[in-house]
Formats: sequence, C-alpha cells, structure tokens
Amino acid sequence: MGVWLNKDDYIRDLKRISLFLLIVYMAVLVGTDQDFYSLLGVSKTASSREIRQAFKKLALKLHPDKNPNNPNAHGDFLKINRAYEVLKDEDLRKKYDKYGEKGLEDNQGSQYESWNYYRYDFGIYDDDPEIITLERREFDAAVNSGEVWFVNFYSSGCSHCHDLAPTWRDFAREVDGLLRIGAVNCGDDRMLCRMKGVNSYPSLLIFRSGMAAVKYYGDRSKESLVSFAMQHIRSTVSELSTGNFVNSIQTAFAAGIGWLITFCSKGGDCLTSQTRLRLSGMLDGLVNVGWMDCATQDNLCKSLDITTSTTAYFPPGATLNSKEKNSILFLNSLDAKEIYLEIIRNLPDFELLSASTLEDRLAHHRWLLFFYFGKNENSDDPELKKLKTLLKNDHIQVGRFDCSSAPDICSNLYVFQPCLAVFKGQGTKEYEIHHGKKILYDILAFAKESVNSHVTTLGPQNFPSNDKEPWLVDFFAPWCPPCRALLPELRKASTLLYGQLKFGTLDCTVHGQLCNMYNIQAYPTTVVFNQSSIHEYEGHHSANQILEFIEDLRNPSVITLTPTTFSELVKQRKHDEVWMVDFYSPWCHPCQVLMPEWKRMARTLTGLINVGSVDCQQYHSFCAQENVQRYPEIRFFPKKSNKDYQYHSYNGWNRDAYSLRIWALGFLPQVSIDLTPQTFSEKVLQGKNHWVVDFYAPWCGPCQNFAPEFELLARMVKGKVKAGKVDCQAYAQTCQKAGIKAYPTVKFYSYERTKKNIWEEQVNARDAKTIAAFIHGKLETLQNQGKRNKDEL
Repeated sequence: MGVWLNKDDYIRDLKRISLFLLIVYMAVLVGTDQDFYSLLGVSKTASSREIRQAFKKLALKLHPDKNPNNPNAHGDFLKINRAYEVLKDEDLRKKYDKYGEKGLEDNQGSQYESWNYYRYDFGIYDDDPEIITLERREFDAAVNSGEVWFVNFYSSGCSHCHDLAPTWRDFAREVDGLLRIGAVNCGDDRMLCRMKGVNSYPSLLIFRSGMAAVKYYGDRSKESLVSFAMQHIRSTVSELSTGNFVNSIQTAFAAGIGWLITFCSKGGDCLTSQTRLRLSGMLDGLVNVGWMDCATQDNLCKSLDITTSTTAYFPPGATLNSKEKNSILFLNSLDAKEIYLEIIRNLPDFELLSASTLEDRLAHHRWLLFFYFGKNENSDDPELKKLKTLLKNDHIQVGRFDCSSAPDICSNLYVFQPCLAVFKGQGTKEYEIHHGKKILYDILAFAKESVNSHVTTLGPQNFPSNDKEPWLVDFFAPWCPPCRALLPELRKASTLLYGQLKFGTLDCTVHGQLCNMYNIQAYPTTVVFNQSSIHEYEGHHSANQILEFIEDLRNPSVITLTPTTFSELVKQRKHDEVWMVDFYSPWCHPCQVLMPEWKRMARTLTGLINVGSVDCQQYHSFCAQENVQRYPEIRFFPKKSNKDYQYHSYNGWNRDAYSLRIWALGFLPQVSIDLTPQTFSEKVLQGKNHWVVDFYAPWCGPCQNFAPEFELLARMVKGKVKAGKVDCQAYAQTCQKAGIKAYPTVKFYSYERTKKNIWEEQVNARDAKTIAAFIHGKLETLQNQGKRNKDEL
C-alpha cells in the first residue's frame, strides 16, 4: 500500500534526490573527459570574446602558480588551455565540431603562460563594452561599414600598451556614439597587423570607408585623442537668426530631417560649443544641429515662446507656432550622450510594408527588411535607426514587415522568428537572411556585401536538387561561429564566379529534414551540386580557396585513386611516368590543411608529374596493405627501375604547395645543361640559340632551393630556349666576366638573328612560371622586330 506525502515532505524528498543526482553527476564529470565547450563553461554558440573571457576566469583560478599544493594543477590547466587554443581558432574549432579530438591529432598544444600574463596581459579590452576587439575575418567589413573607426593596434607584452589602456577606456566612454572604438591584439593577429602596416605598438589609426587610414602621432592624453577624433567627424553647427531660420528649417523638413536647436539666453544653461559639435557628429545625416543667441535674436526667441536657455528638437513637420508646441521635444539634459539617445528614440521608425504591396516594392528597389511578430524588436537598439542614412548612398531602402499580419508570406520566406534580410531588387526570388550580430556595424557590413553578391537563402521550394546549373550550397547552423565566419567569404566568391556558379545557404536548424537527406553531420558543410555530381568542399573557408576548389572541379589536377586504379596507373605505370600520391583520411586535420595545397601543387606540375590521392577511410584495408601508418602519407614514385616497387616518402616539415613541388622536382632527371667556361663561351655567347642560364654556387641555400624550379623552367621553355647552369665556385672567372654578384642569378641571352648579335638581360624572378612568361614576351618582341625588318627590306 502506498504512502501519501504532504506537500512539504514531497519538496524535501525532491531536494534530497536532486542533491544526490547532482553529486553523482559531478563525480561522473570529474572521472571522464569533458568536451572543450564544457571545460570552458561556454555554449557552442559562444563568440571569440566570450571564449576568451571564460578562459581568463578559469586561468586566474586554476593556474598552477596559484595552486602550488595541487599535484594535478598542471594537468588540469593543460586541459583548459588546450580547449581554448582549439576553440579560439576558427579552422580548428570547425574540425573539432565535426570530428572531435580525433581530427586534431597533429595539433597538440602543451605550453601556457605565467599567472601574471593572464592577469595583466590577456584580453586587455574584453570587459569593456565600448571597445570592440576586432579579428581578421571581420576587420575589413567593420571599418568599411560606413562608420568611423579609431583602432588601437597593441601587443599584450608591450608596456606602453598597458600604460595607454586606462586612457583608451576613458576615451572610448567619452566618444561612445560619436565613432566606433576598436582594438586589435597583434600578438593573436600578426597577419592582420602586418597587412595594415603596423610595426610598432601601440599604433592608433582612424579608418573611414573609402579613405586611407590616418595614423595618430600626438600625445596619448584623453583630451588630445578626443580632439584628433573630432577632426575626422563630419560636424557642422549652424548659427540661426531671423535671416535664415525659417528657410533653414523648411529646407531640412522637406528632406525629412529635423533640427536640434539650443537657445542661449541670460537665464538657464545652453549647450557648450563642444557639446554642440559632438551632437552634430553623432547625429550626422539624421538631424541638423544649430544654436540661437536670444540676446541678439530677442524677437525671434519670443515668437517661439523661448524665455530662458533651453534645447529643443523640432521633428520634420513640427509647427513653429508658439501656441502649438505639442510636436516639439524640449530636452532638460546637458549631456551629449543623453540628448543623442533621446532624439534617436524619437526618430520615426522604418517604413512599414504591407502584404498587398510587398512583392511590388521588393521588385523595384533593394531593401533591408526587418521581420517581426507583433512586437517591433528594433526599438531595443535605437542606434539601428541610423541604417537608413548610412545605406542611402548604396541605394538600399530600409523597412519592416509584421509577420503576424501575413504569416504565409513569412513562412514562404522561411522566416519563423524576428530577423532581417536583404532583398536584391528581384522581388522575393533573391534574398539573404542575416545571421550575424544584431548591432549597427555588423548589419551595415552585411547589407552592403549582400546586395552586391549573389548568395540566396534556400529552402525546400527552391533547393537546386534537379537544377541544370551548378550550385554551391552551404549547409549551416546560425549558432555556429565558423558558419557565420564563412558567409562573408561566400559573398566574395559569388561575385567572382557570377555567371559560372550559383550560391545558396541552407539553415539546417530550420530545414533539418533536407539536411538529413544529404547526410549533413557537421556545420558548415559546403557542397557543389552539378546535376548528378555532388562534391563536398574540405579546404579552408576563404573566397580564394573556394575559387581554387571550383577551378579544380572544372579541370581536376589530382586523380582520385581506388585500389584498382592505383595498381593500374601507379604500380603498372609506363617506364617514363612518375607519380606523387597522398594517402589521407577525411577526419585528419593535417590532411584537410594539405588538400588545397596538394591541388595547387598538382596544377603547377601538369605534364611533368602525375598527382593522385587515396582515401584511406574508404579503403582502409588497402592502405594497411600498403603499410600506410600515418596521415597524410606523401609518396613519390619515380621512373621504373630494376626494383619492382620503389617510392620515396616525404618527411619535410612544410606541406605547402611550393615545398612539395620543390621536393618532387628534385627526383626528375636534369634537362638543363651543365656549362663549362668553354661551352658557355661557344654555345651561349657565340652560338645561334636563345639561352636562359642559372649562375649558382653549390654551398648556397637559395641556389639549392631554386635548382628544381630552374629544372621546371627548362621543361617549360624546351624547344624554344636552351637552359644551362654555371657552377660559380668551380668557374669563378666565368661568372665574374658575366657580371655575377649574387647567387643565384638568372640571365636570359637572346640571339637576334637579323643582326646576329647576342643580347643579355638579368631576370629577377625566382618562379618558373613568371620567368617563362618573361622569356615568351621577349621572344614575341624579337619575332615582331624580325617581321618589321623583313617588311622594310
């Protein structure tokens, strides 16, 4: 028979059970490996800033320096340090999300800094809401968004950077709303800093769209920084009087722009000239700013019923009649930021589009449209009202649409929650939903990129499953940071491949069934559909590498080998054939990094070396049979000799296209001719052929690196130009007479047949393709000169 519990007993027992389960859970958690997100206490949607903040808190608490009596402190800290190193890196984070730690076997970090580093040097500006830490993938989009950015490029180990930090924070608070304040950690983003010409810290640069960056050289006080920033802000304050008041007001009202006017009288306080200038900059394009001296404009002030110093906002259409002031907003504050926010809140909302006119409006103009469901959430961030002005020059209109008024329309657009989207002037056929941050600069960057790109949002109704044209489809989840990082790169690639390939994105959180149909197991997964063919992209997610991937699909440079074709093409190759083969596994991160480099290398070796690859996940037993013990395993199969099955394994440190090409070319037989003083004189200087000559020294490292490249050049110009090499250690006098002052030196000796002269020219390039292009250009010039000489005769 059961026992009935009263409410209090039930709650007590429930608490005991909950506590017991919590203890069991914590014990299990301690005894097992947590995933990297759990270790740092962040969600899978965490931004880079949130990951840094979480790691810093843990680092300060768990660092071995702070736990000298804990024998497990070092091991525990290595775990969270490892988690941070992976999650902060977009590429590693994507591989981890897709394959877990198995995909990171060649990326085992084991070093960390002292406790003081994490306390003083790590993430200097992460806790400052007015300062935005910019990373390379978002930097250009941010500074080209249309807003003014003042960016502090710093290094965490730089004492001057730490000295500046408190002032930079005060400065950021002072100018908040006037311009964007950014920070770039050059220790984490060395490439970005080099690209921007930063070679000393701290470097402070102003960025404005369409203008070159301007560096600040003044003293680093807050006042000087504010003064410098104001020079780069469009700021105009008009003095109003009887002569210009009515015309100025009416002209602005006709353009849909209101006026903020401070009236200065004997009594009360009017805004200072500095505050007026700041407000003019903050409200640029939205509201005109002016002031009136009521001591000299007494009658005008009295007609407006102004008897004491005050500040008022006159919205477009406001009546100037002193008896009807309902539309005028009087402001009591003297603080620029408070006044700015009050006016922004009172600016009219974006145009509301109706269901009956939506298709027609979107078909004739480019729009940035906010979708909401009954409650307009745009009011949560009043700064978004700047969008209309900042997108005016890009001919993008800004509007809003209430999905609760027409749910079918939003459903057909796959809009099921508040969001915003860009429509590109093709009605509802071509549009793109925004998945980034809902802050002004991020939306601006999205809108400007999207209207000029050719990426469209996909769903079941427009998915290109049977389309005759090729499509690149990005399967993604909005919560996934690597997915969001890829979207701008897709837009860049779509503009470069316009007319050749269509681009679309599919949100797997909305269209899970469609994603499951294509066995999408990780985000982002990028797939090219070309009628019946489907190709998954596995390279780095950048526009340039996507272009290379597409080019390789059109003209494959790497042959995909099966056990059968490997036996036929590689093992049973013709006597004069050579092969390079990459044995890889799709989950292996170094293999994924190698893949685009492997294809790039293969394109440069076309006609010289056959290049292939074997998927050891698909053909595991075959790879085991071939004694492949690690991934990637790179092997070179030379021309057949007496040995039945000979190959060379690549053990080099670098796996880039250039290093691999140099290694492979070293196995090819020499095509160039070794020249002696006699043969150089007779064949090059006195002969009747064109020559390209490499002057080198055997001990010279750059010469050794260039040797295979020169062999590649010799093959590229074979039949038109002879290639020779001169050993300057053995034949120093010959090189001296040839004017050789450094090694290697490449010279082109051209034979002018009409005058029977030899002309020489030094070539400064070290790339075979570049040198070959130079030589072919010279030969074409000589040929044209010969034709002209014949015509003259």
